[in-house]
Amino acid sequence: MLRKITVTLFYLGVAFIIYLVHEPLLAWIGSTDRSYAPLTAIVATLMSLFPVIPYPIVGGVIGAAYGPALGGLLIWIGSSLASVIMFAIVRYGYQDWGKKILHKYKYLEKLTVLFERNAFVTITLLRMIPVIPSIIINVYAALSRVRFLSYTAASSLGKIPSMILFALIGHTIVTDPGELLVMAIVYATFLIVMYGMYRVWKKRAEQRFRLEHGEDPRSS
Repeated sequence: MLRKITVTLFYLGVAFIIYLVHEPLLAWIGSTDRSYAPLTAIVATLMSLFPVIPYPIVGGVIGAAYGPALGGLLIWIGSSLASVIMFAIVRYGYQDWGKKILHKYKYLEKLTVLFERNAFVTITLLRMIPVIPSIIINVYAALSRVRFLSYTAASSLGKIPSMILFALIGHTIVTDPGELLVMAIVYATFLIVMYGMYRVWKKRAEQRFRLEHGEDPRSS
């Protein structure tokens, strides 16, 4: 119990500090050089874990400061580490809180069907397309039997496209804003393709669920 209280107070304390200094942090990121890249990755992790401002904005600022390659890598590291930390917090200390979060999610049965089919592929696909809130994926995976390393790999892999996009947008805004439309079209095409793959995967998972359990998950 004491450990939970300590962790909670620490979490709230860090969140409060981030809230107080988030604007200076963004300004600092935008003015730093590449020698501060490791520290920027730590800041990105904190900004993802405590989303005082939307992470795409953080990613855009980092992309503008460091370029699409290094910037994309830094925000990918930050986002991936934040999701792993959240996974560990729920699995190893706050399962009751995680269950309360999931209890409010009305499509839990459908998520269960997908995880039973193949958790690794499910996590990867759901990270690539915004059909299920990120926190739901984190918490559900933490409460499931998914292994830590499998979750880390799948979650990190699925985050790559969006993190590259955030960095590219930030870089393009300060170099050639005219290319933003092309980027939007390319990414929209990517999302359509990935969503089509997700629909096929979901349909097959539901068919397998009906065969194994004798019920339709869509009626749950």
